[in-house]
Amino acid sequence: MPAILKNQVKADAFHLDANESAFFKRELEYIKARTYDTKYKQLKAFGLIPISSEANNGATEITWRQYSMVGFAKIIADYATDFPRVDVYGTENTVKVKDIGDSYGYSIQEIRRSQMSGKRLDQRRSDTARRAIEEKINQIALLGDSLSQLQGLINYTGITAYTVPADGTGSSKLWANKTVDQVVRDIAGVVSAIFNTTNGREAPDTLLLPISKYMYLATTRMGSVNDTTLLEYILKTNPFLKKIDWLVELSGAGAGGTDRMLCYCNDDQHLTLEIPQPFEAFDPVQTGMEFEIPCHAMTAGAIVYYPLSVAYGDGI
Repeated sequence: MPAILKNQVKADAFHLDANESAFFKRELEYIKARTYDTKYKQLKAFGLIPISSEANNGATEITWRQYSMVGFAKIIADYATDFPRVDVYGTENTVKVKDIGDSYGYSIQEIRRSQMSGKRLDQRRSDTARRAIEEKINQIALLGDSLSQLQGLINYTGITAYTVPADGTGSSKLWANKTVDQVVRDIAGVVSAIFNTTNGREAPDTLLLPISKYMYLATTRMGSVNDTTLLEYILKTNPFLKKIDWLVELSGAGAGGTDRMLCYCNDDQHLTLEIPQPFEAFDPVQTGMEFEIPCHAMTAGAIVYYPLSVAYGDGI
């Protein structure tokens, strides 16, 4: 056999068509056991607002009562009959409870393949259903839902508005155009807006900032020869603040799309995130060749029982 023909035979013997080549490459591929799933923003409302599930999951409304004492006492004389009268009056406030739902599903063939392979069905669909519902609750808790008449903490009706001084470079409110002393003063101002407005009845303990402003406090020193950051200094010297944290939703939440800072009393005596029914998944329902799993939760959004215990400042 001619040498050229022999070489051709050898080449043909080791030639792989497209399908064979793809299979061969797959055999040499190593797939990591760990997956690197898409990351999503933190749902911080669940950690920044006390959660209440006190209401029954059959409730359609949540009502809370608020009582006020009126009257005064005075010095009286012997045999006095003109005792000042005191009394108590109350008001009721009601919010609607709204249902939140989504679903996920598996085809019959997916279930059969799972049984055949001895592997569990992909948990990611269930996790995604839970995540979607919790994202919605987080959004309502912070920003409310006007169509459902549910309120959120960031723009709650009746909270105190603190006017940030426009005395930075070029009459700016932006912290980037202010000295560190002016920034410290602005934060003290929003805290004092609550303390002074309520004549000391409310002492806020939590300050929330957009990420960029939080990072500014965390990385800016008080002075060139001082290693103390603004964040450390404020927490150390402010008599009320116990926590300063960041919140994505505050970026652009202020008037005219400016950044907003928010200060409040963080306990369940002042505000709650109402979740009468946390996430739940129901029994599968067969529709054609698919089993669908409905998922459900209930919320009434955020309730601020004392709106004057919350203050915000825009333009920072």
